[in-house]
Amino acid sequence: MELKRKFYDKLIQWKLKSKGSTSMLIEGARRVGKSYVATMFAKNNYKSHIIIDFANIDPAVTGIFEHNSTDLELFFNKLSAYYGVKLHRRESLIVFDEVQLYPKARQLTKYLVADGRFDYLLTGSLITLKQNVENIIIPSEEESLTMFPLDFEEFLWAIGNDVMADYIKECFKNKTPLGQAMHRKAMDYFKQYMLVGGMPQAVLEYTQNYDFESTDAIKRRILKLYRNDISKFAKGYESKVSAIFDEIPSQLSKHEKKFNLASLTKTARMREYEDAFMWLADAKVVNTCFNNTDPNRGLGLNMVQSSLKCYMADTGLLFSLAFSETEIMDNEIYKAILFDKLHLNEGMFMENIVAQMLVSSGHRLFFYSKNSPDNADDRIEIDFLIAQGRKIAPLEIKSARYQQHVSLDKFIAKYKSRIGSKYIVYTKDLMETDGILFIPVYMTSLI
Repeated sequence: MELKRKFYDKLIQWKLKSKGSTSMLIEGARRVGKSYVATMFAKNNYKSHIIIDFANIDPAVTGIFEHNSTDLELFFNKLSAYYGVKLHRRESLIVFDEVQLYPKARQLTKYLVADGRFDYLLTGSLITLKQNVENIIIPSEEESLTMFPLDFEEFLWAIGNDVMADYIKECFKNKTPLGQAMHRKAMDYFKQYMLVGGMPQAVLEYTQNYDFESTDAIKRRILKLYRNDISKFAKGYESKVSAIFDEIPSQLSKHEKKFNLASLTKTARMREYEDAFMWLADAKVVNTCFNNTDPNRGLGLNMVQSSLKCYMADTGLLFSLAFSETEIMDNEIYKAILFDKLHLNEGMFMENIVAQMLVSSGHRLFFYSKNSPDNADDRIEIDFLIAQGRKIAPLEIKSARYQQHVSLDKFIAKYKSRIGSKYIVYTKDLMETDGILFIPVYMTSLI
């Protein structure tokens, strides 16, 4: 089964627009599907292609890079001969897969692009880490795009539903509810999406037999891979990175979801852990959300880097990480969650999936938190702030008691002139009341 990915269309647009004037680097977390989409793009859009996998490279190929890259005629002839692929001027693509493992190839694309014979596509994880860019010049001819886990619409495509997402979009555009039956069906699908997540291997496993247990095993292998990467690549502060990673579910389960370093060690200070948070963000394993103290356009100008929330980049992985005390979550546990029969802090998963959807839609993550000890009117918590034109839009996430939104009301009164749209994201059907748009969580990516 092939997974339909929106990212594929972005590569088509790059090919048509660039016409060989730039290379394209696909960034993203491990196992997010970069190699898969690069291979499909190469097969479908070029007369021939070569995929050089630096994770499993023959020394003979690295020798070509080391000894023949100054003579491009010889360089291409040797690559063509080794892979048994005839290259055609302006009709062939060369893919450097897992290029972070051989940074010199990334630097070489400057000269390969200037040569103009072929197109070049690179994939990489942990691509911004210092050891993966040391001693090379990043080509100015390089474009880059970040690939995320499957979104809800892609998940619907994967399970064979090609019409639900279009109906949801139409209802959001017209601000009309889906109706009780359709909303219930959409939420059933969305709960499955939250539990499975958007990692392609997990989605493919789930679509084979709709077995949560075998899907959970896939997710746990991915989590193990992430832990191995931390041990291998976070040299010097791997213990701090691991501590943060394992603490994410516990932090998100609290009412106050700001990451409390004291839970790691009583003497912990943000300056000691800043690089560890940055490592996880650069690896695309987490989505960090920073406190904005003066909400206005240019949200990044007034953020406090020492005050942050740390979400898992994939909510399906968060479920498996949260139940780490069991080796494998069986179908009964997953079904109990699916049918709301297991006591669970639903709010943490709701907030995590909203963060995931906002990031994949192109938003940076900010929240607003003010806790005045003297003035109750100045105690405000807003889950997310996003930019909309010249205004900002506050989002409050509600897994229950959606009728109460005291913080949002205070925030609107305090910053009325700066605010555009106002949202409450919850589990019921769309409605609009008192200028606040209540949207079902599956509409988040449409904001």
